[in-house]
Amino acid sequence: MTLLFLLGGCNLFGGDEEDQDEFAGLSTEEQFYQRALEQLNGQNFRGAVITYQALESRFPFGRFAAQSQIEVVYALYRNGDMEAARAAADRFIRLHPEDENIDYAYYMKGLSSFEDGGGFFNRFLPIDQTKRDPGRAQESFSDFAQLLALFPDSAYGADSRARMVFLRNNLAAYEIHVANYYLERRAYIAALRRGQYVVENFQGTPAVADGVAIMVEAYLRLGLNELADTSLALLRENYPQHASIDNGGDFIIRTEITNPSLLYTVTFGLLGDNAIDPPLAPTRRPRTSGSQEIINAQAGAEDGSDRSWLSILSLGIFN
Repeated sequence: MTLLFLLGGCNLFGGDEEDQDEFAGLSTEEQFYQRALEQLNGQNFRGAVITYQALESRFPFGRFAAQSQIEVVYALYRNGDMEAARAAADRFIRLHPEDENIDYAYYMKGLSSFEDGGGFFNRFLPIDQTKRDPGRAQESFSDFAQLLALFPDSAYGADSRARMVFLRNNLAAYEIHVANYYLERRAYIAALRRGQYVVENFQGTPAVADGVAIMVEAYLRLGLNELADTSLALLRENYPQHASIDNGGDFIIRTEITNPSLLYTVTFGLLGDNAIDPPLAPTRRPRTSGSQEIINAQAGAEDGSDRSWLSILSLGIFN
């Protein structure tokens, strides 16, 4: 549907016999617009999309053109085609930057990313939103933020703010899922960075406590006990009821750490029983002095080795 919408004018507007029959008896721009409205009000969203696009094809500079272009965004959204709805909203913003409905276009653009094309299935399937690819959530957050920056008094502002809070909480929770993934696979530095990232960038979200707990465990497993104690003190002071702290105030170290297979280890995670696709991730993460020392030490050890990849992978059997 997205491709058809973006290339509208090929098959959809081609004027074949089916198209002619569908719009038989419609000759004026107003008639096309009224037909689209009737379909929209009757929740025939697919039909409304086709009629709106036919209207624009026949009357590209008519008095209903701009209104049709904004209403088709809603029709596409309700038809479940979020990608096309986002593209239509983008197009309206480019063509009509001064239109009185421009804030609605920004809102629908964010809302389309918010749904991420899974709105229908999410109503029936128990999907954990915090484990999904965060790309669309980040786009949606950015779209809503842009709406509020450009139109702080918009009628859609309150809903946009509420959705931004929800998105921010989910993005923070996603980082925690990734951090746990790394902890379970003994990638402690990677887990530490994720925990730090949540603490530094998602203040005010429920995930901050989990971020501190991940920092404590990562420091402990890296042997950085002083840093672990500092983080644990922070956790005790601010989140005394956190699940990682027992009744005596001691930290509970998890036991469900995956034991990598030999093949997984010698191929650096490319092969073996533990090899799975890692979660998608942002490209930059903050580093602390403690974790940086470990990174530098590891990098120095790797740089000082003259062994070939074949030697490493074969455990020295081949050079």
